Amino acid sequence: MKLAHDADAREVLAPARVPLFCDTALAGRIERAEADLIARCCEAARRRTGAEGFAIPFAGGVASFAGEGSPYNKIAGVGFAGVPGSAALDDIEEAFLACGSPAQVELAHLADPAIGAALSGRGYQLESFENVLGRDLSGGIQPVMPRGVEARRSDADEFPAWLDVVVEGSMHPDTQGVPWHEEFPREVLIGAELDGIAAGDVRYAGLCGGALAGGATMRIAEGVAQLTGAATAPAHRRRGVQTALLAARLADAAAAGCDVAVIVTQPGSKSQQNAQRQGFDLLYTRAVLVKHPGTGGGHHG
Repeated sequence: MKLAHDADAREVLAPARVPLFCDTALAGRIERAEADLIARCCEAARRRTGAEGFAIPFAGGVASFAGEGSPYNKIAGVGFAGVPGSAALDDIEEAFLACGSPAQVELAHLADPAIGAALSGRGYQLESFENVLGRDLSGGIQPVMPRGVEARRSDADEFPAWLDVVVEGSMHPDTQGVPWHEEFPREVLIGAELDGIAAGDVRYAGLCGGALAGGATMRIAEGVAQLTGAATAPAHRRRGVQTALLAARLADAAAAGCDVAVIVTQPGSKSQQNAQRQGFDLLYTRAVLVKHPGTGGGHHG
């Protein structure tokens, strides 16, 4: 076997860009930001609806129940600040049980492995995965907009139209890749957008030929720019609206001093493909583990 040893070979093998490496410290920071977002969205949802619920700090993350059918009913951010004991897990599971809800954990694969083992022993089942991608912003961003497309902060007076286009786009997702394991009705999606904005999400509008074609949100915490959502109306897809919305948010995040931007996608999805084309790297995967009421392994008394 001939080994490459000359300058030309080194040039061919050298990567054009060094991928962003995610150690447990960076993953922990991203997961803390996620837990804080979920807690704030839960509080906003309960204020808006008057629903009973809770947002309890738990094992470095949060256990949240924001009302029946809410996307914020989950345990997030655990695994980077110690392993919860069985009594603490009992309490959290009973809190969900009292609300008639399964206990759902989104567990990063960089979290303490002992947590996954403990949850498996308590009857949690693996239901799906989601990917967390990140992009290094330390070098700054020069946004490049596709021709005929514009992205900017969304004006207050266009909020009803913005909300309509985002919800409509969210209800008609691209089908490439692994589907989301959860789907939500229109009313729930509207509520989730309202709660995210109350929790600090900043709105962006995507315009195609001057018409509102899509929308997106971003939130900043601990130097992490969370790209918390984006959707394009089906009639305006494949024209660069998502690319423009991504570029605008990245530029604002870099200007605000963030060193990393993160986006969550389904494995193998069009969203993941678009993000990687825009310089995002796959940082880690979250396993979605669910314990349904009546499942054995823990104490409910």
